[in-house]
Amino acid sequence: MSTVVNMHRAKTELSKLVAKALAGEEVIVTRSGKPVVKLVPIRQRRVPGSGRGTIHYGPDFDKPWPEEFLQDWEPKGWEP
Repeated sequence: MSTVVNMHRAKTELSKLVAKALAGEEVIVTRSGKPVVKLVPIRQRRVPGSGRGTIHYGPDFDKPWPEEFLQDWEPKGWEP
């Protein structure tokens, strides 16, 4: 979905329009009925290691899967 607003409305409702852009909506500002600006969020740079400690694995995450589960994933007629 996109929102198209004229310059005057953009000046009076800038905070609302920025919130829409941050939520992923396309916001286009027009002057004399012609599009002149599109509001887009600035992508934040990813900082390596910033997610450290946020993902937790169970103690048995590397436990072998049950044979009946593996059979559903192997192609039929396949032999190792």
